[in-house]
Amino acid sequence: MSHNKKLLGKHVLVTGAAQGIGEAISLKFAEEGAAVIAADRNKAVVQKYSNIEGVTGIELDVSDVQSVELCQQAHPNIDILVNCAGIVHGGTVLDCSEGDFLESMKVNVGSMYYTIRTFLPSMLEKKSGVIINIASAVAASRTTVNRFAYATSKGAVVALTKSVALDFIGRGITCNSISPGTINTPSLEGRIVAAGNSDKARAAFVARQPMGRLGPAEDVASVALLMASGEAGFMSGSDVVIDGGFSL
Repeated sequence: MSHNKKLLGKHVLVTGAAQGIGEAISLKFAEEGAAVIAADRNKAVVQKYSNIEGVTGIELDVSDVQSVELCQQAHPNIDILVNCAGIVHGGTVLDCSEGDFLESMKVNVGSMYYTIRTFLPSMLEKKSGVIINIASAVAASRTTVNRFAYATSKGAVVALTKSVALDFIGRGITCNSISPGTINTPSLEGRIVAAGNSDKARAAFVARQPMGRLGPAEDVASVALLMASGEAGFMSGSDVVIDGGFSL
């Protein structure tokens, strides 16, 4: 029944929504009654959601501030902002080129700066708004080898989240982050294939999870729904780790 839907009447923007965690959140939020704008720089996002009730796919490069501002003009009534867009560069600090480092910071952190700065003012006018940022257990809780740029950027996401939460905590805004462990997504599959020996790479990713399996993107979406629904309205500035015990 519609009256049981937790996000009925809410307008949501999800970035990085073409696949993985962003897709899972978009679909779950739509099931709960939200009107979801599923944004991604991958054009496939538009077609993917063309026949799914409650979701509109749009092409958007969130690392470009002008594109983000145009998105806000087209969708000015966003109640819930979910920042999922991100990239993963491998290597140590010695392997990391300046270009890879700057791209990691621009996409993983800068995009959140752009979206929050752009969509927060309308939330403040309504004295109500929810911001959810996807960070990573590979930064917030511990790190792993050969992830210098990624870990650095995702650590910044946790600090960004706490800063926004504190600055606007008395004005109806909550801002929290989620730090997933190794989640079974197309992005992870791409890194597994790129490793050369897919079976060995997949086994290594599984082995670092004490639960002995990869996490489903739907589990991360469930945590996001808790944050978005108001059932965790007393929580702001928190980072929820969902990593199968990776950080223990």
